[in-house]
Amino acid sequence: MFEKVLIANRGEIALRINRACKEMGISTVAIHSTADAESMHVRLADESVCVGPPPAGQSYLNIPQIIAACEITGAEAIHPGYGFLSENARFAEIVREHGITFIGPTPEHIRLMGDKIAAKQAVKELGIPTVPGSDGGVTSDTEAARIAEEIGYPVLIKAAAGGGGRGMKVAQKPSDLSLALATARSEAKAAFGDDAVYMEKYLQLPRHIEVQVLADSHGKVLHLGERDCSLQRRHQKVWEEAGSPALNAAQREEIGGVVTRALNKLGYLGAGTIEFLFEDGRFYFIEMNTRLQVEHPVTEAITGIDIVREQIRVASGSPLELDQKDIVFEGHAIECRINAENAFTFTPSPGTITQFHAPGGLGVRFDSHMYTGYRIPPYYDSLAGKLIVHGKNRNECLMRLRRALDELVVGGIETTIPLFQKLVREQDILNGDYNIHWLEQWLAKKSA
Repeated sequence: MFEKVLIANRGEIALRINRACKEMGISTVAIHSTADAESMHVRLADESVCVGPPPAGQSYLNIPQIIAACEITGAEAIHPGYGFLSENARFAEIVREHGITFIGPTPEHIRLMGDKIAAKQAVKELGIPTVPGSDGGVTSDTEAARIAEEIGYPVLIKAAAGGGGRGMKVAQKPSDLSLALATARSEAKAAFGDDAVYMEKYLQLPRHIEVQVLADSHGKVLHLGERDCSLQRRHQKVWEEAGSPALNAAQREEIGGVVTRALNKLGYLGAGTIEFLFEDGRFYFIEMNTRLQVEHPVTEAITGIDIVREQIRVASGSPLELDQKDIVFEGHAIECRINAENAFTFTPSPGTITQFHAPGGLGVRFDSHMYTGYRIPPYYDSLAGKLIVHGKNRNECLMRLRRALDELVVGGIETTIPLFQKLVREQDILNGDYNIHWLEQWLAKKSA
């Protein structure tokens, strides 16, 4: 097992990783920008190293400085968290070349799954169902029109190197296609430096279902059930549940088996998430995230498995201790992303926390780096905390969430707490009757 791990991230996820390491008896090194010198993960780590000024490109994305921080502190491994360098294959290669362990998948698998076209083809060959669409990139209006005619309108144009909803455009009918293709390619080039795009059938009312997996270096792959991430705004997840209100036990076991068999064939290592659209009882692969997910705590709540701990263990060469039959799904869990932004316009709201009170009680967890007097900087993602609740069933979970949201106090900045206080009282949400378009439609009605 490692004696010292460097945490190449910030905010709540850096604190989450620090906690897992401490419980395993592993010393920690926190990196930080000058803007994050007073962040909670820096205060609680055993050592800290400043890697640059506030802009992420000069600090959290500064690979030479991060490697240097490892070398001067003697850290044997790097945990990248999520975002920043977590899915950067070249970073994982550089870490390996310096004799340091990257706590995550191999660079080869990161690179494969980072290319959406290659990933789709690879999982199709591994037996994972995919959305009907182009076999590769679409380069011309003529080719796009032919494929769209084959699979039927509406169609979705997606950036091959995409993420976060950028480089995605819908063409509802043939007259929309040329503009959608040009716009998607332009956005993809601006966001990712690559204008390659591909085409898929646009599903009308799907849910977003993802399957969490863990794999070791001894040939074992486990699935930890599914999460429902259908409540989204501009393709950004807002609220996540485990398990999904839309799935039954047979469907859960079916898709879990498909995923574990596929990743076993692939020789995957570490934690990963296969994301699907689910409509009319069928699953369609979207992408694979080769990292820890923001929403991993809901899976931890229903399985009792510390996913970060298992990431660290399998990266050190240890085998997974459980078999699939040992994993039991107990109760229901929901996570709300508490962002430092206006609850309805989503305008960022950095600033100083003047009051802070975290909710407590049975089945309540609040992952956050906030504290009274902490200043949320304007340079990074607006995620300020995650409220996770667990109950013996979905109804108990919703009632517990309502109570916890009313207890949570964050003063001095605007947050998304009021949004969730309304959502948890909406009948569609209470019924579990929503899809990936529901939230944006609901917000549009509220602003009308």
